[in-house]
Amino acid sequence: MLTLKQTLTLLLLSFFSLFNVASAENLPTPAAPTPHVIPSAPNIAAKAYLVMDYNSGAVLAQKDAHGRIEPASLTKIMTGFVVINELANGNIHLDDMVTISKKAWQMPGSKMFIEVGKQVSVKDLIKGMVIQSGNDASVALAEHIAGSEEVFAELMNKYAKSLGMEHTHFVNATGLPNPDHYTTAYDLALLAKALITKFPEEYKWYSQKKFTFNGITQYNRNKLLWQDPTVDGLKTGHTESAGYCLVSSAKRENDRLITVVLGTSSAKMRVQESQKLLNYGFRFFETHKLYTAKQRLNDVKVWEGNRDLIGVGLTNDLYITIPRGQYKNIKIESSVNPEIKAPIEAGATLGTLHITLGDETIADRPLVALDAVEEGSFFKKLIDQVKLFINSLIG
Repeated sequence: MLTLKQTLTLLLLSFFSLFNVASAENLPTPAAPTPHVIPSAPNIAAKAYLVMDYNSGAVLAQKDAHGRIEPASLTKIMTGFVVINELANGNIHLDDMVTISKKAWQMPGSKMFIEVGKQVSVKDLIKGMVIQSGNDASVALAEHIAGSEEVFAELMNKYAKSLGMEHTHFVNATGLPNPDHYTTAYDLALLAKALITKFPEEYKWYSQKKFTFNGITQYNRNKLLWQDPTVDGLKTGHTESAGYCLVSSAKRENDRLITVVLGTSSAKMRVQESQKLLNYGFRFFETHKLYTAKQRLNDVKVWEGNRDLIGVGLTNDLYITIPRGQYKNIKIESSVNPEIKAPIEAGATLGTLHITLGDETIADRPLVALDAVEEGSFFKKLIDQVKLFINSLIG
């Protein structure tokens, strides 16, 4: 027979059991995370292609983006990049008059129809190269800047190296076929990004639809400029061996994309396939600026210094590109070195910023010191060493 104490215990256990079950039934069911599945990129009828977000540099879709290809007149993007740098450095000027050589005049392929021995301004030659894709204009500019096309090609390769175009080599300013003249879809995207970033005003030349010189009006071969009002550049290319190629860029609201389509079968096809990539990228992805370069993200403890805290941040602006509608689901974590001791130089890496979406890493960036911290006095260092010793015993 149960005692009174045992009976009360059983009654209390039964009561709390009922209470817990009832409480559990009233708890809300955790919402399942919204999946961030996006469709595959559309089928693109090209030898190689790529679509890149301009701000983050994220590649949203690609095929053989690092494979070596013949750039044809896409070469002139680099020719233009070198020319504009020379303008920015004050080595040439838009109103400089260039005497046209016989070599420039007799260049085969697309022309702006300059005449040997005549003088043409640098500004007109740039437009003839950018808008009309003139091989004659490209060689005339190369000779004006470097004395010869061969020396100019050396400049092109130095700029390519500085931009991280690791699989690119130029031997001429026009893109006429040569076994040692090559690049990749990815390298072309890097070049386009650099041109837009460094020279936003001069980049506007690439959106001009026509140019008249010597009584001859020619239209920009980039027909996306007529088809899509958000497109504002960049350059077409074509040879028999390279096929029809197009590097394009478009801006919609605050997002900009760069597409590279190489080796299509027709001028119409390069436009069609580029449009498909632009629509895919803008429809299914979005880009956010999380932090500005040198923005103070946190203060961390410094030992043995002339002060106890140091600010940490990022070297460059941080943009992330994610599936559209998933911004609320990103996770941002940071970690810093456990014992940061002075002296510390500005820019020294002190930790890491880690950004994820679900199981996918979106970005990893080093957290750097925003300024310098000098060593503290003898007594400050001694006190901190004692504190560190005590911490080690405790922890």
